Amino acid sequence: MSPPLAQPSCPPLAKALTGPQKALRKLGLHRAIDLALHLPLRYEDETRLVKLREVREGDVAQVEGRVTHAEIKLSGHRQLLVTLDDGTGTCLLRFFTFYPSMQKALAVGSPVRVRGEIRGGFAGLTMMHPVVKPAGGVLATALTPVYPTVAGLSQSYLRRAIQAGLERAALSDTVPAEYLQEIGLQSLWNMRKALSFLHHPAPDVSLAALQDHSHPAWQRLKAEELLAQQLSQLQSRRERARLRAPVLAGQPGQRPRQPEPMAERPAAGPVADHTAVGEDLVAAAAPLMAQTLYARLLAALPFQLTAAQTRVVAEITQDIARPVPMHRLLQGDVGAGKTVVAALAAVACIDAGWQCALMAPTEILATQHFAKLVGWLHPLGITVAWLTGSQKAKERREMLALIASGQAQLVVGTHALIQDKVQFKNLALAVIDEQHRFGVAQRLALRSKLVDELEPHLLMMTATPIPRTLAMSYYADLDVSTIDELPPGRTPIITKVVNDARRDEVIARIRGQIEQGRQIYWVCPLIEESEALDLTNATETHAQLSEALPGVMVGLLHSRMPVPEKKAVMSLFTTGQMGVLVSTTVIEVGVDVPNASLMVIEHAERFGLSQLHQLRGRVGRGAAASACVLLYSTGDAPRLSETARERLKAMAETNDGFEIARRDLEIRGPGEFMGARQSGDAMLRFADVNEDAHLLDWARRLAPQMLDQHPALAEQHVLRWLGGKAEFLKA
Repeated sequence: MSPPLAQPSCPPLAKALTGPQKALRKLGLHRAIDLALHLPLRYEDETRLVKLREVREGDVAQVEGRVTHAEIKLSGHRQLLVTLDDGTGTCLLRFFTFYPSMQKALAVGSPVRVRGEIRGGFAGLTMMHPVVKPAGGVLATALTPVYPTVAGLSQSYLRRAIQAGLERAALSDTVPAEYLQEIGLQSLWNMRKALSFLHHPAPDVSLAALQDHSHPAWQRLKAEELLAQQLSQLQSRRERARLRAPVLAGQPGQRPRQPEPMAERPAAGPVADHTAVGEDLVAAAAPLMAQTLYARLLAALPFQLTAAQTRVVAEITQDIARPVPMHRLLQGDVGAGKTVVAALAAVACIDAGWQCALMAPTEILATQHFAKLVGWLHPLGITVAWLTGSQKAKERREMLALIASGQAQLVVGTHALIQDKVQFKNLALAVIDEQHRFGVAQRLALRSKLVDELEPHLLMMTATPIPRTLAMSYYADLDVSTIDELPPGRTPIITKVVNDARRDEVIARIRGQIEQGRQIYWVCPLIEESEALDLTNATETHAQLSEALPGVMVGLLHSRMPVPEKKAVMSLFTTGQMGVLVSTTVIEVGVDVPNASLMVIEHAERFGLSQLHQLRGRVGRGAAASACVLLYSTGDAPRLSETARERLKAMAETNDGFEIARRDLEIRGPGEFMGARQSGDAMLRFADVNEDAHLLDWARRLAPQMLDQHPALAEQHVLRWLGGKAEFLKA
């Protein structure tokens, strides 16, 4: 009998969930379709028996024979040793965990069927903990699925639950046949047949085609998944086009009239050719740019905007002058000048009489933004408020009052900005820096600070460039602006990959930089010893460098320090009093010290490629030649892993953040690269945006046709694949 399915809604309190049912929910298996889409990790072949004389070491084999010897060995680890003879050879079965019932089933003379991996050794053929069944049972007619599971959920229970889900799920086709013909997936592999096949493939099917997902049944699922994602994001874009937002144009304080619905805009950025529209946008945004505060800020800046900055400012100011909420991602390499773009957008918002908020993921980054923005905006008479979780109660009350009254025209802070107690008078623009570091719920919470039912415009910024294939998929609902040039004066950074055995040479290099009046970052991956990872901790490194560099102030910064201590250390470094800053990755983003010319990253092989590039971007911000030293250690291994070598090689070969992002995507794959978009939940379970680019192109073309010509099928399709997760795509 099949086990009961977990239902979408919570059961009454009187009916408590069983252990396996709780485990199903932990896996996110609430609906019949969720179970049907929970596909196997791998398969076991229980459709045939083999003879022991035919097996080879490493094979997974199913054998029938008779037990000729059984004993419990007590010396060393207690274990059950059983000898199986099938008439062509013998095999030793070894069990470290066993029960009286197992001993009884494996008594001498018992005919049994066992399945496991064949190993060699002094004792001859061996199986460790094989699956044991009575001999003579009916052989399976299809490959046996092995599913992803959690503690408390056995494969047998999961198989029964999934089979019940497969039988109950509504699996009628939601994609018209003519669309599937475009990619060679006609009705031969409809949804029900494809899923049934993948759960119970025939024994003669190519295991390679199942494992590399090239089988037509897999192609059908990947195509449908990509279509669901594209449909959901296009729905999100169209829904947002029906929402109203403040029109940030005209006279200060002017309230927007209720406008007519506006037509949908095509995506810009890496999906479209942004360079072709730059001049037109600049011209269209010229009236906005002539506003008083904007012109005054532009005139007061100690540098000129690059052409790329001018273009993206025009894209943003044109967006916020419309009554439709902006939903734009601003991407640019480390040091490309995103903060000044955000400042100009904020000034345009303030000029129109509204409030702006800027949220950063860490207090260090928020502090850097606050200091820079106050320097630019305070002379213009703009009040900038500051809000973080570490503030004292009195200061916090004062800030909350300024925000609620509207006196604070710009509010800079951390996640403290989205707490319930924070009430804006008239928030019109929300800027989220390093947006991938925030959870979806946090981003949605900032957007929910509505005023008069008007939704704020949203500008998200990232220094992790998004490769084109990912922008087409994961950010299909966003307009994308790209700053694709660095401001003049940024010195190229030389990157060297150095074995930790040459550590003394690196310290000698530091002495030379200190003598020239320069400052140095030294980044460590951990702040305390870990038994799992043999890494030198930041505290030890700080002590070593302090001893090796007498007369030099060496500071220590890590995430567990109290906020006042962090601020004091950063102040000493930014003012030039501290020569060397030993830090964990809390300085990855936001820290801007032009006098710092050398970055040493210890155990660089442990860092991700994007993180290495972000850290390297902390130097090269002044006129002095700058360098980044990637110290690596192989530990007990003879050499670095292939992945670590690829990362370090990429860092040494290029400073281009877009090229770094492309290689990072190749190394890690899209699921890990974009995991933070869904707070750790991969948006695509089956499709790969690189390998399945042709299916992604098909899904992008088909989505608007489906929504316009088959709206009911489109809604059914999204609900099947995403359920309640569709809301997360709107963040």
